[in-house]
Amino acid sequence: MMMSWKPAIKTSGEDFHLNGQTFETKEEAEAMAKDIFNRWMLATDHKAVESDEPANYRITNGVLEPIQKEEA
Repeated sequence: MMMSWKPAIKTSGEDFHLNGQTFETKEEAEAMAKDIFNRWMLATDHKAVESDEPANYRITNGVLEPIQKEEA
């Protein structure tokens, strides 16, 4: 199975929290994590974590877009 990446955000304590977004590349997930981090007032850290879920989003020319099911 192909590895994918998820943005992870920490708001308090030691745990990182994930959302439903999964990306093909670590760089995309890191970029989204940084974007979320910069918008959330209570975020204290961010990173990308490996996932075995299929990618469902991509970033193209700086724009977040969903991956259609037939493309995944």
